[in-house]
Amino acid sequence: MQEKARPLSRFLALAPAEGKNSLQQRIDRKRRGIGRQRYPFVAWTFAVVMLGILIYELVVNSKAQGTPISFHPVVNPMLGPSQSALIHVGARFPPCMKEVEGLTVSTPFACLNDTANPPDRTCPLEDVCGFGGFHDKEPNQWFRFITPIFLHAGIIHFILNMLAQLTASAEVEREMGSAGFLLLYMAAGIFGNVLGGNFALVAAPSIGASGAIFGTIAVAWIDLFAHWKYTYRPVRKLVLMTIELIIGIAVGFIPYVDNFAHIGGFLMGLLVGMVFYPIISASRRHQIITWSLRITAIPLVVVLFVVLIRNFYTSDPYAACSWCRYLSCIPTSSNNHCKGCVNSCRAVY
Repeated sequence: MQEKARPLSRFLALAPAEGKNSLQQRIDRKRRGIGRQRYPFVAWTFAVVMLGILIYELVVNSKAQGTPISFHPVVNPMLGPSQSALIHVGARFPPCMKEVEGLTVSTPFACLNDTANPPDRTCPLEDVCGFGGFHDKEPNQWFRFITPIFLHAGIIHFILNMLAQLTASAEVEREMGSAGFLLLYMAAGIFGNVLGGNFALVAAPSIGASGAIFGTIAVAWIDLFAHWKYTYRPVRKLVLMTIELIIGIAVGFIPYVDNFAHIGGFLMGLLVGMVFYPIISASRRHQIITWSLRITAIPLVVVLFVVLIRNFYTSDPYAACSWCRYLSCIPTSSNNHCKGCVNSCRAVY
């Protein structure tokens, strides 16, 4: 009976793989890289689902423009659909989620089949947002905090994210168990979109699993500092992880990718990972510090979600932190030098 119960215990991440292990045995398993389970079921499943959704995105663009990859009116650098198509399939786009000044339901947007610049085929916002429209009400597609996690801007974007998900994220799942990993992945992905909804450019759609992946990468940082003396060459690992983090932030300046999703995912990953990640405490002091951080993290998660979601629906997006936008935007004439597009967004898609 104990042998049959172990797989369930590992999946739920309720106990270590060997409940009666001594401290030294747990340390030895840690050094050997043996986690709570052998296979990263969630990371693999999500990768397959995301591949299917990417194919769907390309089909949508092919039906609208005649090619799966958008080359007009502008080339998608990620080798994927047009901006209108990305919005249509569920990108995070505030005008589809709430009323935004300068981007109302009466604002003409480039249709999915438009290939001219400036657009010569315009559609109502409701048609571009899709999902049945707003039913003669104000925009209310709140689910766009969730759907972008499973979308990608194109083939290149998908390959980059899956390389990280099937290596770094998969290793985190093996360490902490699938249930805890699933909560971590979704919480980081959603919070990244919430943070981006508050501070990123209003007229720039954002998609990708990057926020969720950054959340899992944050757990690797928790693991490094919590188990510093059990880690092989920890300083070398710290340097490599720092370089990887800098590269990830640099990718956040590419169109359709949002650094706020990266930053928000990383922050939420630290908090949620602190709660669920199995930390080995070899001393009473280490144990007290660990549990103090865990108890503190839980209310912080709730407060951050409540405050930022409320702020998204009640604040003026153009009045947000004036310098924050440069964390995810390189000033050019095409994005109005990262100033948004109040009174200048009509038919620009």
